[in-house]
Amino acid sequence: MINLDHNATTPLDPRVRTAMVDHLARSDHFGNASSVHRSGREARRILESARRKVAAAVGAEALGVTFTAGGSEADTLAIVGVCTALRAAGRPCGVLTSRLEHAAVTASARRLECAGHRVVFVEADRAGRIEFAAVVCALERYGDIGLVSLASANHELGNAYDIQDLVGRVRATRHEVWVHTDAVQAFGKVELNFAGWDVDLMSLSAHKIGGPSGVGALIHRREVDLTPQVCGGGQERGRRPGTENLLGIHGFGVAAELAGTQWHARRAHMDLLRDRLRVGLADRFPDQVVFVGDPEAHVGNTVCAMFPGCSGEMLMINLDLSGIAVSTGSACTVGRVEPSSTMLAMGYDETAARAVLRFSVGVGNCVEDIDRLLEALPGIVRRVREAGSEGRPA
Repeated sequence: MINLDHNATTPLDPRVRTAMVDHLARSDHFGNASSVHRSGREARRILESARRKVAAAVGAEALGVTFTAGGSEADTLAIVGVCTALRAAGRPCGVLTSRLEHAAVTASARRLECAGHRVVFVEADRAGRIEFAAVVCALERYGDIGLVSLASANHELGNAYDIQDLVGRVRATRHEVWVHTDAVQAFGKVELNFAGWDVDLMSLSAHKIGGPSGVGALIHRREVDLTPQVCGGGQERGRRPGTENLLGIHGFGVAAELAGTQWHARRAHMDLLRDRLRVGLADRFPDQVVFVGDPEAHVGNTVCAMFPGCSGEMLMINLDLSGIAVSTGSACTVGRVEPSSTMLAMGYDETAARAVLRFSVGVGNCVEDIDRLLEALPGIVRRVREAGSEGRPA
């Protein structure tokens, strides 16, 4: 199977797998990091080593790394945790975000809205660009906003956003407002710099960078007050109770170290494949394909393409039967037939939103993978168009 769906998940890096297997093979690596005896101390050593690696990979302090069960939980802890704590402190506790965010962000915002918090959504244009001037206007208009949450990169479009610029504008307008960025799709594709960007909170996920699934992290300033979203003990300094997933965190640390040091080479490789794919699609489908997203500010691995007159779902199924994995949208909405909320938020109608495919390359792809896709796709598009939007797999 040719995997062109790396934005959904990435294969486990062999070096990460080796580190995790070695960990499992050690008879003394069974302790609970909260225990004070020898095996517990060894578990704590492994846990804190991974914490330092994750912190170093994104330019943060180790004490500002809270491990979670994934990027979605990190987003929820950041948004609901911060705004709940702000309300308890009697401070502005509304949230400003966009309609292009990952479902974990928008669902967290809706949860707060149901609890009486103000929620403001800024709009995007047809390329998925967000005007930061609109963020400033909203902050000036609504004095009860306490948190701004915008992604560093969009999961469907591959757009990249200048979070450092955003933070500067927020600070100049309302310096007390916290800023969170979901950097799950940016990690390993651009250089993340938590301290340099002056951001307050940043969400990460291991399985997007060649690490294991089921583990992520919220990076935050130590002074940010977070209301825990899980009940239990005092793990992760009370911010995320529950016994830590030591094996997964160990793998995350290795994957983060690799992503932090190798992102530039990875980006160059993915840029090459992305450009070859875009040129190939334009050549094979003149006036029959529409590229969606920002052509200049992007993370280098994603092509979001609309095929008018086709069902994206049927194209995806036929490509799957040909041994090529692509996506019609976010993996977190698998099984749902609704059109992409991202496309709708950008002003496309439902028919157009259902005609989109997302191709996302990774470090394991090669030129031959792109060429095989370009060889298979024209015939599939032709058959799906002839069959109509309700056509069966050809």
